[in-house]
Amino acid sequence: MPSEPDAPNTALDRLDQRIIEALAERQKLIDQATDLETTPGTQWMDSRNEQECLTRLAEQGAATDLDAHFVTRVFREILQHTSRRQQRVLLDSRGPGQGSAEALIVGFQGTHGAYSHIAATQHFATRHAQVSCKGYTSFQGMLEGLSNSETDYAVLPIENTTAGSINAAYDALARMNLALVGEEVVRVEHCLLALEPLPISHIRRVYSHPQALDQCSVFLNSLNDCEAHAFTDTAMAARRLRDDQDLSEAAIASEEAARLYGLTVIKQGIANQKQNFTRFVIVARDSVRFDPGIPCKTSIIFATRHEEGALATCLNVLANHHLNLSKLESRPRPNTPWEYLFYADFDGNMAEEQVEQGLRDLAAQTSFLKILGSYPSCLLKSTEANEPSGTRPRAVTGAGTVRLPTPAAGTQPTPDILQTLEKKPYRLVSRVNRLEDTVLRVGSVSIGGDRPVIIAGPCSVESREQVMACAERVRALGGHILRGGCFKPRTSPYAFQGLGLEGLELLAEAGQAHGLPIITEVLHPADVEDVAAQADILQIGTRNMQNYALLKEVGRVDRPVLLKRGMMASIDEWLGAAEYVLAQGNQQVILCERGIRTFETATRSTLDLSAIPVVRERTHLPIIVDPSHACGTWRWVADLTAAALACRAHGVMVEIHPEPAKALSDGPQSLDFDRFGELMERIHQPEGDAAS
Repeated sequence: MPSEPDAPNTALDRLDQRIIEALAERQKLIDQATDLETTPGTQWMDSRNEQECLTRLAEQGAATDLDAHFVTRVFREILQHTSRRQQRVLLDSRGPGQGSAEALIVGFQGTHGAYSHIAATQHFATRHAQVSCKGYTSFQGMLEGLSNSETDYAVLPIENTTAGSINAAYDALARMNLALVGEEVVRVEHCLLALEPLPISHIRRVYSHPQALDQCSVFLNSLNDCEAHAFTDTAMAARRLRDDQDLSEAAIASEEAARLYGLTVIKQGIANQKQNFTRFVIVARDSVRFDPGIPCKTSIIFATRHEEGALATCLNVLANHHLNLSKLESRPRPNTPWEYLFYADFDGNMAEEQVEQGLRDLAAQTSFLKILGSYPSCLLKSTEANEPSGTRPRAVTGAGTVRLPTPAAGTQPTPDILQTLEKKPYRLVSRVNRLEDTVLRVGSVSIGGDRPVIIAGPCSVESREQVMACAERVRALGGHILRGGCFKPRTSPYAFQGLGLEGLELLAEAGQAHGLPIITEVLHPADVEDVAAQADILQIGTRNMQNYALLKEVGRVDRPVLLKRGMMASIDEWLGAAEYVLAQGNQQVILCERGIRTFETATRSTLDLSAIPVVRERTHLPIIVDPSHACGTWRWVADLTAAALACRAHGVMVEIHPEPAKALSDGPQSLDFDRFGELMERIHQPEGDAAS
């Protein structure tokens, strides 16, 4: 009798088992290769090789109709675990005594399920030892427990990407004679936990650590008849919730805390800022000298002499020894009013001669120097959303990624041009103020370098399904930034005006789901703060190029601003508008040529390609082109895109839509997904194939 097909769940269970077995087999191969490479001087942490590997895997996934972003996320986790395990083997083989312990006790502040506990388990997961974690109520108690040999290591939070430095941790390190031997970065993902699934409207009290409450203030303020109560720790708040058994109470904590205490996550991602990470340092009683083959970071504490320019002198010592400073923090010097200790991190290993000599020279310039230790750098890879370089649509073959054409000789401003620019009313945007090109970094995307940036998305955010589909296609085809209109300045008051903040939430959700920074237009000074809280780039539309109140307001926020050229604006007027933004302190401006109004009626506007070399000569700011609004017809977008990149624009912004005929705005100029794929294939066409 023929056997019946497996039930769907049984088939999935078997497939999952095969995946587990494949990961175990992969780990064995890695361990075998690692055993052969534990000779001094070996270095595995080659991010370039990792990027090449991710690119290859993403393209293989795309060839089998797997989403390239999904494949990249999965394999990035696998590769990071591999690097962590290799590093552990390297430490054990080159650091005497590091791998000999059969059992380790690791101290952390809080209770099980707290982010400090997650950091501890994450960092020591690859140790060939039995690891147990012990919670303490305070940093001081935890570090004293380490000093008294109650524990072997302690995990200390040192800084958070939203709350900044944790001062109590720095002060404790200054007081105690301990050493830093490692670091760990944990993504903080605050969730609302309850005893069981229930509507958020039923919650009357929310408990959590004060910092977590502050980081979720926007969400908490949106709740009606609900009070926030500070508690010792996020995980302790979750434990209290379990013990109280009160359905009107909730806690803000991690998913891990929900799992440990049998609670239900009723809402995820409630923090004000979605990119929220905490950096922890691993503290030990004694310092460890790591092999030069291990990429390390060194942390120090120093005090300057009472001399003019003393701090600059100390920093110059590090610079002269080519030691890249990654952090500098000041704290009051104990028992010495109005004097300060400086806490600094720089890339380098004390086992390296230049670091050793640099620290000797630094000691000669300071009144106090304490070396906290050199330790393997976590590299903060978990904070990066970037995709592998060179990811291309499935139809594209060949190696490499598109670059801007090589500039012709003599494109840098000559002395006579600089003399002319001296007379212009815009000084901050001028090459006179800054001769080098400005390169802006938005997440993992660089705007203004030699690789053009592709910004794409719908003219208007219409629905969750529509913007999610656009984001998926932009990511799959190698785009870099997701655009979408949420507030629409329309000529007719009866036309679709956009979904407003609701649309912005959908755009932000789509960008986060597919690892894409987002850009959207802001129309009114009063909206800048709300839009900047979610958008990565603020767009000033052509109709608002000379809205000086709006320009001043975006000039006060720490967000890149894309400034579109007015339909009837000269280049000097356009640069003058950019000057308004820079004059307020925000130096992150991207110029966008979108066509100007002429007597020609065949196109929506006349794309002024001649503006690109002129602007690049006059200003250091990056310039991109919007061919969709310039021509108003999808048929010409690809040719104008190619022309813009040939003129050395730093990127393009095009409009796409799943069904342009049904678009609520600017459907005729929007590319459907197939045509967008053809455009991306043309952009990424390997050199030498353009004429074929």
